[in-house]
Amino acid sequence: MPDIVTLTINPAIDLWSEAEVIRPTHKIRTWNDLYDPGGGGINVARVLTNLGADVEAIAIAGGVTGALLGELIEEARVRYRLVHTDGRTRINHVVFERRSGAEYRFVLDGPRVSPAEIEACLRAVAEVPCRYLVASGSLPPGVPATVMAEIGRIAAASGARYVVDTSGEALRAALAGGGVHLVKPSLGELQELVGEDVSDPAAQDAAAMQLVETGRADMVAVTLGPDGALLASRDGVLRKAALPVEVRSTVGAGDSFLGAVIWSLARGESPAEALAWGVAAGAAAISQPGTKLCTRENVERLHAPVRPATPS
Repeated sequence: MPDIVTLTINPAIDLWSEAEVIRPTHKIRTWNDLYDPGGGGINVARVLTNLGADVEAIAIAGGVTGALLGELIEEARVRYRLVHTDGRTRINHVVFERRSGAEYRFVLDGPRVSPAEIEACLRAVAEVPCRYLVASGSLPPGVPATVMAEIGRIAAASGARYVVDTSGEALRAALAGGGVHLVKPSLGELQELVGEDVSDPAAQDAAAMQLVETGRADMVAVTLGPDGALLASRDGVLRKAALPVEVRSTVGAGDSFLGAVIWSLARGESPAEALAWGVAAGAAAISQPGTKLCTRENVERLHAPVRPATPS
């Protein structure tokens, strides 16, 4: 029985490339191409594996690209289980333009998933008892947002702590279903959830605490980009400033943050310590090129000098 299970309903093969300049109609020659298994839950599982956690990744995959996804997950040394879909697993492409330093992200919808395939996926999740069940990433075409609440019911039935990282209707459905232990919205997603401007820190704190006080989540971790992150619980709000590192790619920073927070909480550490580990992992991820995520060595190196998070 794994300690942590991650679920990725819409996984991807993440391709990252470098180009000198991107121009319309011209052939864009790329180099330093990197292929990695992707999708929120798979990325979180990669981070947890790097940190030494006992984790299993469950994902829906199909076609020749689904086979390649499995091969890439194996190369990442992540324990996994793939649930078959008739569609082909999507391929996302991120191109780093060297001349401008900008990243261009091309993200596909993913294959249409049938109700029968979703049911098979939910059965697979229910068959693997765990302490933490992490549902992370977008939903593909054909999957109703209410599936996020159904996953929460599976977690509750098995006694697992339910962790959610998604967006839009899927995020609202997960929170409306109740039983969410930890939710990780971005700042934009938090604003959409509460329907209010959250541009200043006081408003951010109040919005995160609103989700806690209304019982929609036990803890709310909000990634704030260059301003770091906050973590709200019934004990109040903690904040951690971003760490000064060279930004090489922002791909997977949020997944690295979430993976480290879960890893810390699963070890019985405090929310303050979990937040510190999360910010260190996010910084470690953005200092890596392309779709490479944080390593334990880099996370520990960045975490060591960080002072504990302080109340907001």
